[in-house]
Amino acid sequence: MADPSRFVEQAMPFMDSLYSAALRMTRNRADAEDLVQETYLKAYRAFDSFTEGTNLKAWLYRILTNTFINTYRSRKRRPEEQELDDVEDFYLYRRLGGIEAAQIGRSAEDELFDWFTDTEVKDALESLPEQFRMAVLLADVEGFSYKEIAEILDVPIGTVMSRLHRGRRGLQKRLYEFAVDRGLLDRPSSDGNGDKESTQTPTGVEGSRGA
Repeated sequence: MADPSRFVEQAMPFMDSLYSAALRMTRNRADAEDLVQETYLKAYRAFDSFTEGTNLKAWLYRILTNTFINTYRSRKRRPEEQELDDVEDFYLYRRLGGIEAAQIGRSAEDELFDWFTDTEVKDALESLPEQFRMAVLLADVEGFSYKEIAEILDVPIGTVMSRLHRGRRGLQKRLYEFAVDRGLLDRPSSDGNGDKESTQTPTGVEGSRGA
């Protein structure tokens, strides 16, 4: 059982990361502030039920996520589940020189994020359907394990893995579209050969890798 008198000392350091997560969930600053405030109020009231020595950040995120799902999502009457079109594994990574990157030990995510601004990555993440966006947010932005995400979202670990897999693939597809718009990659042609043509590396990348 946690000591309520230590709530501020222990819980407040997580406020910035909770606000960032709330902003990605609600996509609105005022709603994000309200969501964080409500999360801390609920957390304070329930702090005596928190077990000292366990993951306080994950506990707070579970309250944040449940509050969002039960309150803000229901206000907007969003569909509870949405689907992503199937996207081939490493959809974007393959087009941005993924084989070369793998040879020097870089991950697909490290390689593809090099070519985009923070704003473009943020916009791509926010364009994902909610259940996939939250899985990617909790895993790749906040660094939670599958087990922790399963506890936060109250779903089986298998569901977490599936949502994360599909969310990452969807994110790569969105970023590929940004790359085409920016001229880093050719837009696929309509003659059926566009997939081959689009495997080129982005403009200027060849020289920078050889340096």
